[in-house]
Amino acid sequence: MTGSGEGWLNDGLDAAGADFGLWVSGVDYIAGWREAGEAADRLNRALLGAGFELSAVRAVASANEDGRGVVRLTGWPDAVARLAQLLEARADGDGGAA
Repeated sequence: MTGSGEGWLNDGLDAAGADFGLWVSGVDYIAGWREAGEAADRLNRALLGAGFELSAVRAVASANEDGRGVVRLTGWPDAVARLAQLLEARADGDGGAA
């Protein structure tokens, strides 16, 4: 799974936010993480299709303290700047429509 963050060499891009490691008994984290994983996989496929290397920028699935799925975009500044440039050009070309 491309959104899980698993199986990657230690490239420094695995996200561990403030909620990382905090678990509350009775909260279903798996459902939220699965939903986030599907969205992260889709974004990672789109990043690959746009010519990005997932070792430079990628989406990572997580869940917050309430069990809600969260997708974090993590990357090296130059790759993120290139992604921002691509999105800005798309927004300018379509009048801002997504």
